[in-house]
Amino acid sequence: MKRIALVTGATSGIGEACARKLAVNGYNMIITGRRAERLDALARELSALGVGVMTLEFDVRDREAATAAIQSLPAEWQEIDVLVNNAGGALGLEPEYEGNYEDWDAMIDTNIKGLLTMTRLIVPGMVERDRGHVVNIGSVAGDAAYANGNVYCATKSAVKALSDGLRIDVAHTSVRVTNIKPGLVETNFSVIRFHGDKERADNVYKGIKPLTGEDIAETVYFAVSAPAHVQVAEILVLATHQANGTTIVRS
Repeated sequence: MKRIALVTGATSGIGEACARKLAVNGYNMIITGRRAERLDALARELSALGVGVMTLEFDVRDREAATAAIQSLPAEWQEIDVLVNNAGGALGLEPEYEGNYEDWDAMIDTNIKGLLTMTRLIVPGMVERDRGHVVNIGSVAGDAAYANGNVYCATKSAVKALSDGLRIDVAHTSVRVTNIKPGLVETNFSVIRFHGDKERADNVYKGIKPLTGEDIAETVYFAVSAPAHVQVAEILVLATHQANGTTIVRS
């Protein structure tokens, strides 16, 4: 019987890459996101690989919609083996005392509360079946704050704490929990952060070869494909010329 993986925020970037990587390796896929046309296009691509695909269109910030979507899954899709909590993002890059309230709400509601909602909906089944793997996409930003990153850094620190806490809570079971912490990854992350300012976003990656969504997907698969007795608790993934969240050597 094929295993089932659910990836949130699968319509672009790291989430899309994770969906492809898991599908290529034989997982039936549940892909979620806010853009139906992107979900449908990815579903067609993954189905061509010979795996089953379900699409769920909802925003993880909407707890009622998320709950209804998960409850709508047919019985044969309910036993989810891998949950990749990928949906998230950064908005704005200002001093904390000048921050935008709406940006704060979006980051907290997506990066923290959305992750919690999906965990609450999926993990009870994993515990009951005594198997499963939760992969949370955190960030190097969760290790230490950087200038003007205040709320985003706080949300990714929360992802680390929630990953560590869940790992403790399920230690009596065979469920595994992994926190993946990428550094500079070139996706649409910075375009979103800067509210569509592509020139400003491109400057983030100037002078350095950043990571790609595919690089992070490889790391996710490394963790989930480890032997059942091996729990990869945390992985920090940086570009070669990035030493931490703030030390970047550009050519």
